[in-house]
Amino acid sequence: MTDSTALHAATLSLDTHVDIPWPSPPDPRGETTRCVDYPKMVAGGLNAVVFAAYLPQGPRTPQAHEEAAARAEAMLRSIRASAAGTGRRICTRAADVKAAFEAGDTAVLLAVENGYGLGEDLSRLALWRGLGICYLTLTHNGHNLLSDSAIPLAALGDAPSLHGGLSEFGHAAIAEMNALGILVDVSHVAKSGMMQAVELSRSPVVATHTCCRALRDHPRNVDDEQLDALRASGGLVQITAVPAFLRNADADGRFRAKVSDIVDHVDYAVKRIGITHVGLSSDFDGGGGVEGWRSAAESHNLTAELARRGYSAEEIGLLWSGNFLRLMRAAEAVAAGG
Repeated sequence: MTDSTALHAATLSLDTHVDIPWPSPPDPRGETTRCVDYPKMVAGGLNAVVFAAYLPQGPRTPQAHEEAAARAEAMLRSIRASAAGTGRRICTRAADVKAAFEAGDTAVLLAVENGYGLGEDLSRLALWRGLGICYLTLTHNGHNLLSDSAIPLAALGDAPSLHGGLSEFGHAAIAEMNALGILVDVSHVAKSGMMQAVELSRSPVVATHTCCRALRDHPRNVDDEQLDALRASGGLVQITAVPAFLRNADADGRFRAKVSDIVDHVDYAVKRIGITHVGLSSDFDGGGGVEGWRSAAESHNLTAELARRGYSAEEIGLLWSGNFLRLMRAAEAVAAGG
């Protein structure tokens, strides 16, 4: 056993953003074509995962909102059902994740990607929290009723801005998320909305799957001002494995990246805002995957590259899970405090 293999085995590794195929996802309890299933997690020593119920942005109409809400609930219930069985447990709080790791169980967390499914009904947040979500990504591509998106959708008639950042409903949604202990995820959110969310939220905010705009100029990445705002508020940026976020296109127009490119972005963010404000995610089954980390089965390769760059065991633990669990605890404390 190499030193990095032993290090990875001793580290609580948590991937904070994985999509699930929908509809009719293959059962992750067996071998599948998915990037993340439970056998692949075991093979790669990936101890915990946040499965996200992704909602594509559609028309901002009552019927479309109802359909999106129904999809979100169905996806969350599917994730919960797929975690049934020995050696896995649904985790809704930071302490649950630690307990699962100590027991040798796989921790399964849930999230909703795109507040579109709320429509205009804040009560859905309590339902989703009851089903176990730990965070809500405010938008996806395309403006919704909560916030402007970093990528407006011309096909839906989006102008560059709809609200000038967050809407009044977005303000109310963040207040309710704080009250329920749901982390605010600003991935996909326009810079204006992201900066407003950082100022408004009573608990630290997280960008669960993004990269550094200084290294790759992409509208989904966060710039230095955004990184600084995350640090100032106690928040967190989770560097992700999407090739188009990591590197410019090659001469043939294709985006290719390696594990070393992920750690380049980690290095940049750590130097800019400090190790306690940086983490890791894959966006597997949603566009993520690089040479050396194509699936959960290769998760140990990321630990090996971090160790090769000189990160200590403690720092690697912070990147893989410690920082995200800190944010979960902060959100829980805010909710408990009323």
